[in-house]
Amino acid sequence: MRRFLPKSLQGQMLLAVALALLVAQGIGAGIAYRAQLEREENGIIHSLAFRMIGGRVLRQADGSEMRPPRGRPPRMGRLLRMDATPLLESDKRKRAFEAKLGDILSAQGLETAEIQVFERDIDDTPLGRFFERRRELRGRDGRPEPESVIIASVREQGSDQWLVARTLRDEREPRFLRNLIGQTLLIYVVLIGVIALILRRITKPLAALTRRVEDFAANPALSPDGRVEPQGPLDTRSLIAAHNAMEARIGALLDEKDVMLGAIGHDLKTPLAALRVRIESVDDDHERAKMAGTIEDITRTLDDILSLARVGRPSDPVEPTEISALTASVVEEFEDMGQAVELGDTTRIVLPVRATWLRRAIRNLASNALRYAGGACVTVEKRGNLAVISVADNGPGIPEDELGRMMEPFERGDPSRNRGTGGAGIGLALARAIAEQHGGSLVLRNRAEGGLNAELRLPIG
Repeated sequence: MRRFLPKSLQGQMLLAVALALLVAQGIGAGIAYRAQLEREENGIIHSLAFRMIGGRVLRQADGSEMRPPRGRPPRMGRLLRMDATPLLESDKRKRAFEAKLGDILSAQGLETAEIQVFERDIDDTPLGRFFERRRELRGRDGRPEPESVIIASVREQGSDQWLVARTLRDEREPRFLRNLIGQTLLIYVVLIGVIALILRRITKPLAALTRRVEDFAANPALSPDGRVEPQGPLDTRSLIAAHNAMEARIGALLDEKDVMLGAIGHDLKTPLAALRVRIESVDDDHERAKMAGTIEDITRTLDDILSLARVGRPSDPVEPTEISALTASVVEEFEDMGQAVELGDTTRIVLPVRATWLRRAIRNLASNALRYAGGACVTVEKRGNLAVISVADNGPGIPEDELGRMMEPFERGDPSRNRGTGGAGIGLALARAIAEQHGGSLVLRNRAEGGLNAELRLPIG
């Protein structure tokens, strides 16, 4: 059921208002229909009472007996006096009508011994043939056609005869239903239209703010010129203004961080370079090589840490790049150094990426495979809507419960920080950060035949 519900704020609000309006109109329609029935019933009862009282007064005035003329049915408005009630066993009495009619007659001074009110289909009376002939002669002229006859028979106190009055019940016009539907549609159009305009005024700036937040999350180095101007209702304007202030503060903090990292890199690399020069004066070749290796480890670790810190605010642009060619160039670098990294099957895929950073991620994964397994095979394939760069090795792999932890900064299988046995544990964390910078992910999984498979998964399109 939830799949069919609108997901946007505007859609959900419009649906809620439409359902509430439907319920309200349904209740209103029921009340209006009930009121119409009551008006119709009261009209019928008062018509019968008027004919009873009016005909009785005329009878007393001229002494007429009000018997039906011979050979033809009496007129509808004529009050009849009959020796027996016209009620048949098949007729269904209307008790509510009888009670209301009795109250009216009693209030007018007509004491009754018994009241019978019942309804018959017009086709079961002589009047039915009359209206049928009229339809044949005139056709339907748009006026309501009678569908039944309401008959009231009253026996007065102290009398054995029955006073009989009749009135017609017209078929209910569809006009009421048409008017109700038209009214509902009009209310829907007006109310939903007004609410849609109000919601649009609210949701349009929210949508712009959402896009800005998404863009800022992907690239915190966005220009301040692209910030959303406060607009819409006061609450929405306040939210946009608060976000702009927060974005400005985050940008300032990131700028301060970049300045600080640059200063740290400069202040540390300068003395390291000086030390590298000074150790050349050491006579012992073995000691000099160890010192140079230590300085190189410190320099590389520092470079990895600074790169990981800056990956969230890359300075190089995104450019369309042929992924298999970029991967092949990285593999060639290792081959030129005589290291066991080979290029497997590749598929030509062009993606907008930051080539320098992606090359760094592939290089880190291959270096990690060389360090722990002595070799690596790099492949490129298209898997659904993903471009997958896989670096597979035949090493010992990683325990399943530690796969996620290995991608955290400074986490590694070897607890030491020796570059020869694993380094500082930043390579995988940096590769994951670069993949996420491109909207992708880094996935580590152990191979069934042994070894580890590290996959950079980048979205296509």
